[in-house]
Amino acid sequence: MNSVDAKRVLETALICAPQPVSVRELRSLFDDALGADTVKMLLLELQQDWALRGVELVQVATGWRFQSRPEMRQYLDRLHPEKPPRYTRAALETLAIIAYRQPVTRGDIEDIRGVTVNSLIIKQLEDRGWVEVIGHRETVGRPALFATTRQFLDDLGLQSLDQLPTLGDAEVQASVFDALGDLPDRPDALALNDAPLEAEVEIDAALHATSSSAQGATQTGDAAGIAVAQADDDAAGN
Repeated sequence: MNSVDAKRVLETALICAPQPVSVRELRSLFDDALGADTVKMLLLELQQDWALRGVELVQVATGWRFQSRPEMRQYLDRLHPEKPPRYTRAALETLAIIAYRQPVTRGDIEDIRGVTVNSLIIKQLEDRGWVEVIGHRETVGRPALFATTRQFLDDLGLQSLDQLPTLGDAEVQASVFDALGDLPDRPDALALNDAPLEAEVEIDAALHATSSSAQGATQTGDAAGIAVAQADDDAAGN
């Protein structure tokens, strides 16, 4: 099979896939006749082929996927005008602490935030597939250790935790949440310190498809979009 035909096969498989596909899985399309390096090279070529289109091919934590470009968000949202599920500032703050300080216990999170963490917040993040228990700390009570998941990275469009912005710059910190959605304006600084974040976050349902797989579905790149609004000083959501 020549490279043109091979790219057509990869393109079709990725467009119809409901979630990211790994290189190992893509190799099975060719009965492993193509090596991993060859498949990766073809994926990079395919990525360039789509460079000027409204849909892009990207690599995330669990594999490769097609997704809409951020600038297409405003148009795609008109197809789905319903309001996305809301996440409180407490939920976002908890998620940010786990992402940057992992692995952490519930007690660690409470020490950083300065308030008690509602069990429903942890469950909400677990149900969303963003955090999970990866072990237990060998201390009194053996508290659970929480860390982020590969799904969390996929929704951010990242391949690894190393790609998370550093915490040295407030504007860069905010870009973490920009990556979860296309914001018209940059939100106020989301400082990760001993005080609660003064923000309330609204998160879209992640990875909604532009159409069904039978119609050549593509994953949307604005997965888990976040719109950040200035929060009041009350403790709502804690």
